[in-house]
Amino acid sequence: MLTVSNISKRFPGADEPILRGITFSVNPGERVALVGPNGSGKSTLLKVIVGLQKPWTGDVRIFGAPADRRLPIAYVPQAETVDWSFPVRVYDVVMMGRYPRLGFLRRPGPRDHQIVRRSLEQVTMLDHAETQIGQLSGGQRQRVFLARALAQEPEIMLLDEPVSGVDAVTQHQIFELLERFRTDGGTAMVASHDLSCVAERFDHVQLLNRRVMGYGTPDEVLTQELLNATFQSHLLLLRVGERTFVVEAAETASDA
Repeated sequence: MLTVSNISKRFPGADEPILRGITFSVNPGERVALVGPNGSGKSTLLKVIVGLQKPWTGDVRIFGAPADRRLPIAYVPQAETVDWSFPVRVYDVVMMGRYPRLGFLRRPGPRDHQIVRRSLEQVTMLDHAETQIGQLSGGQRQRVFLARALAQEPEIMLLDEPVSGVDAVTQHQIFELLERFRTDGGTAMVASHDLSCVAERFDHVQLLNRRVMGYGTPDEVLTQELLNATFQSHLLLLRVGERTFVVEAAETASDA
């Protein structure tokens, strides 16, 4: 479904590229976690795939077609990138997800309004449809962005830290939504810092630190060696029954 080949990206004035030779593929219906330290290129990679970060070198294809065409892909950015003071209603934010399908100068029709309401219902935010976006809590805002992505009727969703800074209830709702999305045939790639959640909920994991450090199932990739190489710090994997927890080990004094 998604094929990324030899992607490299360098910001003007930077000594080193933020992305170097990134190559991987994602199959239909998979949930893939994108994991790495701050500054590793996770957000940049998602923006490259969706066409928001130019110029770059390499090739991105979705269903075999160049990703710069209008294709069924939705992107949910980090909350920090949004101007919360902008006077726009929740309903209008979700309707923005319909604009790529409306075409030039087309007005939303009955089906578009139906899809917007259905998307808001899926994230339990229909009662807030008339609320200004800046008046919502962090978890509510994140659900609105998910509704906007759903309104695009995508086959692929790219999500940048969707559970960062939200409460446990919202985290659970987000992962339930992703599970329903996969049941309906959707594919998701999610940047996340929550390695314990990644170990339990995702089919594949890509470890990224400017280049691909590892790509495979959680059992294959979430190893002490690969995590240390990716995060360049000492991490511990704790397995309790069928649950896996990843924690940063406390530094200890030298024996000397």
